[in-house]
Amino acid sequence: MGEDRMDMVVVREFDPSRDVVVVEEVERRCEVGSSDKLSLFTDLLGDPICRIRNSPAFLMLVAEMGGEIVGMIRGCIKTVTCGKRISRKVNHHSISYNPVPVYTKVAYILGLRVSPSHRRMGLGLKLVCQMEDWFRQNGAEYSYMATESDNHASVKLFTGKCGYSRFRTPSILVNPVFAHRVTVSNRITIIKLSPPDAELLYRRRFATTEFFPRDIDSVLKNKLNVGTFLAVPRESIRFGLWAGSDHFLSDPPESWTVLSVWNCKDVFRLEVRGASRLKRTFAKTTRIVDKAFPFLKLPSVPAVFRPFGLYFMYGLGGEGPHAAKMMKALCGHVHNLARESGCGVVATEVANSEPLKLGIPHWKMLSCAEDLWCIKRLGEDYSDGPVGDWTKSSPGLSIFVDPREF
Repeated sequence: MGEDRMDMVVVREFDPSRDVVVVEEVERRCEVGSSDKLSLFTDLLGDPICRIRNSPAFLMLVAEMGGEIVGMIRGCIKTVTCGKRISRKVNHHSISYNPVPVYTKVAYILGLRVSPSHRRMGLGLKLVCQMEDWFRQNGAEYSYMATESDNHASVKLFTGKCGYSRFRTPSILVNPVFAHRVTVSNRITIIKLSPPDAELLYRRRFATTEFFPRDIDSVLKNKLNVGTFLAVPRESIRFGLWAGSDHFLSDPPESWTVLSVWNCKDVFRLEVRGASRLKRTFAKTTRIVDKAFPFLKLPSVPAVFRPFGLYFMYGLGGEGPHAAKMMKALCGHVHNLARESGCGVVATEVANSEPLKLGIPHWKMLSCAEDLWCIKRLGEDYSDGPVGDWTKSSPGLSIFVDPREF
């Protein structure tokens, strides 16, 4: 595209009072799947900014050419953990060394779309650059994005033209919601924590996890947060009474796990298209059999060929030799909650090296073995001195995936 054509492009802030219908049409044009391949489509339920609305700061930009919207991009900013340092504390005659989080302000890019008729004209690059300007103006020190590892066009744009580098490769694990309830071991007690209790537990034990949001309290108090659930051995809760996270952390059982649940069903819906009639019939048959004979506990394919919702599990953590088994129990509990709410699947995203990954039920055919996160430094003056250049740091065992951005 020549300079004169680029001058005709106007990038401005999304206006919900007049842009919604046109933006939805551009989204539909961008989601044209192959006729012989299964494709995943997203329905934003009439709210183009639904996936960033709950972030501390967010912006959506649209690109116009000749008065017609031909592209858009979304971005949000938050403060997260990018590393840790050791704090030395002298107390009477003893000295303790404790890890404390190092925070940085990070921006996230998502929902970049360019109309098929206007691709390869530099519009995507222009939208990214404009969004990065807003990031810098608001003090963001890093910018990152996530895409499928095999999305070559997106990877080429960000790593080739925008200066991003490959950063992390977490796994997206998806499990179907069956017509039958999943049995949870009666040797494990599952406790629903109050938001203050959950916040205390997360800040005490997981604040040094990479990408841990500093405003975890806002996440846990959000109306979309279904709850935070703790799994412990049944015998560890005396008289069946929960004494609070402070008491729990002072003397935790040998093994325990925790996770939180986010209701994506009320934010967006998904739909799988491109399936043959044979596949649709088979899927429907499995559901009918499962519903008619729930005691058989047969694995059934959910109704993913029409719009369905999901529950997203985040903040997964725990410790002990039986932690994976307890995580499996928690996932079973979430499955049953999702079933009651009419969701089609339960999903989560974890680091590839996550120790608890073995306890997370999922179907490989529905999951993404390797998502790709790319990152970029936005300036030279940083508050994260002890970490240095985060883009060059080694990945940790775990990663905290913010449900507001999934």
